[in-house]
Amino acid sequence: MLPEVLEVVSPKDGGLYVDGTFGAGGYTRGLLESADCAVLAIDRDPNAILRGRALETEFAGRLTLVEGCFGDMAELVRGLGHEAVDGVVLDLGVSSMQIDEAERGFSFQKDGPLDMRMSQSGPSAADVVNEYEESELARIIAVYGEEKRARAVAKAIVAARQEAAFSRTLELADLVARVVGRKPQDKIHPATRTFQALRIFVNDELGEVARGVSGAEEILREGGRLAVVTFHSLEDRIVKRFLMARTGRAGRANRHMPETEEATPSFREIAHKARKASAGEAGVNPRARSAKLRAAERSDAPVIPLDLAALGFPRVPSLEGGAA
Repeated sequence: MLPEVLEVVSPKDGGLYVDGTFGAGGYTRGLLESADCAVLAIDRDPNAILRGRALETEFAGRLTLVEGCFGDMAELVRGLGHEAVDGVVLDLGVSSMQIDEAERGFSFQKDGPLDMRMSQSGPSAADVVNEYEESELARIIAVYGEEKRARAVAKAIVAARQEAAFSRTLELADLVARVVGRKPQDKIHPATRTFQALRIFVNDELGEVARGVSGAEEILREGGRLAVVTFHSLEDRIVKRFLMARTGRAGRANRHMPETEEATPSFREIAHKARKASAGEAGVNPRARSAKLRAAERSDAPVIPLDLAALGFPRVPSLEGGAA
């Protein structure tokens, strides 16, 4: 959705923009070619940073690559000596390059190590499926994968790992497929939801989304634009609720609670509904069919503290152990 994002952000000469999810650099290039501006491009994947060095050279002096999580963008941007920026772009989820690299372990269609770590550090998907309790696995798969047979999948994982620990993607995919089954009318592989759940959990993707949009709120100057492209309902729900609250559209969560003074909206609404990819783009890129673009413009009001409960965050096990 590059044209739609550029339309929303409207890069200006002399402006400073953050691409919080650099990936292959498509949005960064689009911003740099649209105006004589500068871009701070963030990615937690060291491979993405390495591949981006050529682009950094091409736009010498205008592009700065930063290895880190976009949820930490406020600290990263200030660490580079900038107090405010004119726009923030986020393209959420796993990148096509990560899926295509079998050794990264994101895909159930290619055999590879059961990894899924975007940053290539910390606990892996294999650690989770081999070490977590059955109830914890069921909760993760049910919440993050919206898998109806989560309990059965978790039970099968725990039983299978007694014989041998999981280490490969196809081992897990085959097990899940046997448990979930596949009807002729099913359009997706039966392991899709379980793999999605593990990937989201291992990378704390929903927490990253919440911290990312809150970080954008911190560093955007008045009139600066936030543009977020989501690809599934869990992340889109967080962005939607965040922007509804920040533009004053959320109202009270419970009508029975006493009236409280509402915070001054920190964003101004650009469009009431999310924008979808054009038919042309969806035809060329099937992944774009589920894409939604939400955007807003920063006001001069103070930052509103982040409240994860208000965004509807579920209680699930954490990577450190226990409910979060």
